[in-house]
Amino acid sequence: MATGPLRLVDRPVPEPGPGELLIRVICCGVCRTDLHLAEGDLLPRRPDVTPGHEVVGEVIQAGPGTTRFAAADRVGVAWLAGTDGSCRYCRRGSENLCPQSVYTGWDRDGGYAEYVVAADAYVHPLPSGFSDAELAPLLCAGIIGYRALKRAEVPPGGRLGLYGFGGSAHLAAQVAMAAGAAVHVFTRAPAARQLALELGAASAQDSDDPSPEPLDSAIIFAPVGDVVPPALRNLDRGGTVAIAGIHLTDIPSLNYSDELFQERTLRSVTSNTRGDAEEFLRLAERLRLRVSVTPYPLDAADQALSDLAADRITGAAVLTVA
Repeated sequence: MATGPLRLVDRPVPEPGPGELLIRVICCGVCRTDLHLAEGDLLPRRPDVTPGHEVVGEVIQAGPGTTRFAAADRVGVAWLAGTDGSCRYCRRGSENLCPQSVYTGWDRDGGYAEYVVAADAYVHPLPSGFSDAELAPLLCAGIIGYRALKRAEVPPGGRLGLYGFGGSAHLAAQVAMAAGAAVHVFTRAPAARQLALELGAASAQDSDDPSPEPLDSAIIFAPVGDVVPPALRNLDRGGTVAIAGIHLTDIPSLNYSDELFQERTLRSVTSNTRGDAEEFLRLAERLRLRVSVTPYPLDAADQALSDLAADRITGAAVLTVA
């Protein structure tokens, strides 16, 4: 990140096409996926694409055929930007697996900008009770954490381990605890461990430490394959580990009897459906989630990514645009 991979450029204000909205960006969250793109872990799907997919903004203009939002509405733009709607995955309710899916800040220009264009059908109404900066991390960190919770299949009153405790995990932890789970946090950052305890975690320790008790479920938010074997070893019989990120370093070889036997499960998480987003945003409003944010001006986006890479951010970084 020392190279400062982002470039500040002037572009014309985009025009919304049929079914699209022109949105003035108020703020945009800084997600680890943006960091993976900046560092080359993910290859851009379009040259010079503008990153950013946790966008809070105001509708400026609605293109022909839009039905859900109008000018002056405050809205959110998230990672999933479009699907074909007709493949077998979309038809069965798994639009997150659509082979033709496109993404904000990867296929389409995102929110590290003053304006963004997004499909009306993939834009979200925003919950009340949050500042603009607090809303931004809900739009990916919160949504993907919620999807990961579902994939981890935490039983009622279960014991959940979280590996990494940044923008996504600190929101998922609150949802899990509200459902009665005991949450154990594993992270190398002392400030993140302190935040976890302040939010009500049952324990907080270093990434390599053993769990204080066997876990029913675990979610790996840190993009580090080395934590997969210890996470599996910390599981009780029949437990599940879900990997929440879009990128993970290589997983070391697993010992079957120590790490997978006794019906332990290892599974991935791929994007989210719009249904996941709607469910989570309703939950966020009802539970009044506490969102920890660190603000940066738009022209400090490189610094925000550098701080994220170095674990210098507690909670989530947010770029203030307007």
